[in-house]
Amino acid sequence: MNKTALEACNLSWGPNGREVILHETSFKVGAGRILGVVGANGAGKSTLLRLLYRYYRPRTGQVLVDGEDIHAMGAKAAAQRIAAVLQEQPTDFALNVREIVALGRTPHRSGLSGYGARDAEIVTSALSKLDLCGFADRSFGTLSGGERQRVMVARALAQEPQILILDEPTNHLDIRHQLEVLTLIRGLGLTIITSLHDLNLANTYTDDVLVLSKGHSLAFGPPETVLSEELITRAFHVNARIERLEPSGENHFTYHL
Repeated sequence: MNKTALEACNLSWGPNGREVILHETSFKVGAGRILGVVGANGAGKSTLLRLLYRYYRPRTGQVLVDGEDIHAMGAKAAAQRIAAVLQEQPTDFALNVREIVALGRTPHRSGLSGYGARDAEIVTSALSKLDLCGFADRSFGTLSGGERQRVMVARALAQEPQILILDEPTNHLDIRHQLEVLTLIRGLGLTIITSLHDLNLANTYTDDVLVLSKGHSLAFGPPETVLSEELITRAFHVNARIERLEPSGENHFTYHL
């Protein structure tokens, strides 16, 4: 059985003095597995991810990485274990691709020390894994949406994290770039937690799914067992239908009001 890489224990969150947005939620992600977080707009997906990458401090519960509470770590130690790729991308288009990817080494720097030979090797390796070596000297602002997303994943890899968290990595991408990014992510071999809107992509590219609705956890487990017509209808407030594709045997989801 895979070692647990990340465990969420009774996590909840809401602004101080206001109602809870995410109610107590628990799950475990095995090392090297991909968890897809799905749900309608306002379900609590981004709130959960912000708790997992230490942007929010939970109202209740803990986030454990290899059994250690991430809020018991220093910020630098947490950043060495968890990297996040957000929907918001850098606005400083003066930086080139290599410079942006090199920012991922920041948690590993000591004081005012610069980047050394090992940092340069790690940055080059991250560029290579995302097929970006030919773009290294290009300005970030000249890249397409799919290329920019690959740069942000490369920057996260340069952190050498155990866990990679992605908030809607396919948002604003066309179908080809969605498939390209998800295929690349799946081949990284990291423990990955990602929010997704498209259930068909979640079904194909994740090992487990967590279904949220109005801040509550409805189900957690392998997509083929969790994503039933009844649950999708309940979570997304649509009439869902599952069709089995041949010859692959995979489920395909369609919806109507």
